[in-house]
Amino acid sequence: MSYYSYDNGSRGGFMSNVPPAVKNIIIINVCVMIMTALNENFMYEKFALFYPTSPFFHWWQPVTHMFMHGGFWHLFFNMYTLYIFGTVLERVWGTKKFLLFYFVTGLGAALIHTGVEWIQMQGWMSQVAEGSMAAQASIHALKMTPTVGASGAIYGLLMGYAMLYPDSVMTLIFPPVSMKAKWFVLIFAGIELLTGVTGAGGGIAHFAHLGGLIFGFLLIMYWKKRHTLYSRYD
Repeated sequence: MSYYSYDNGSRGGFMSNVPPAVKNIIIINVCVMIMTALNENFMYEKFALFYPTSPFFHWWQPVTHMFMHGGFWHLFFNMYTLYIFGTVLERVWGTKKFLLFYFVTGLGAALIHTGVEWIQMQGWMSQVAEGSMAAQASIHALKMTPTVGASGAIYGLLMGYAMLYPDSVMTLIFPPVSMKAKWFVLIFAGIELLTGVTGAGGGIAHFAHLGGLIFGFLLIMYWKKRHTLYSRYD
C-alpha cells in the first residue's frame, strides 16, 4: 500500500530496521496466529472479542482480540500496513507515544463496534418482545460471533499518517491507484460508513474500522490543541 523504504545503515537484516514497538507487535501477532492454528477453539473462546453478555466474554478481550486474526491474509495485510505506516509514526513519536496511539485507536475501535452491536441488540430485543423468533436467533448469533484483528488500530495508524503527512502520495497494491493520503483516508472512511450502514461485505467489522479512524482523528486533534503532536514520551 506504499512505496517507502528506509536504510539506517544497519546490516542486521530486515527486522533490524524496524522500530521496537512495531517489531514486537508483529512478532506477537505471528506467535498468536501459530497458537491459534494449534488450538483454534481455545484461542477464539478465550481471546477473541465477544459481546459483553456472551457466555464467552472476558474482560481482557478488548485488548487480546487485537492480536488475533482470521487467517494468513488477514494477518499479512494488517502487519504489512503496520510495518509501512507504524514505522513512520513510531520514529516520529517514539515508542511510548506510538504504543499509546496504537492501543487508544484499537480500544476505541472495539468500543464503537460494541456500541453498534448494542444498538442492534436493542432493536432485536424489542422484536423478541413482540414474539419474533428471527430476532431471537439474531441475538444468539451475535453473542456467539467472535471479533478478531488489529484492523481498528491499523485504520487509526492510517488516520495518524494522513494527518501528519496529508499531501504525501499513497499507492494501493490493487488496484494500482495513487492519491494523496488525506483523500485516501477520507474515501476509506466513506466506504466503511457506507458498507457498515448497508450491511454490505458481511463478516467484516466495518464500524470497528471507522472507530479506529475516529479515535485516531480525536487523539491527533487533542495533541494538536495541546501543542504536543510532535513531542516524544521517550
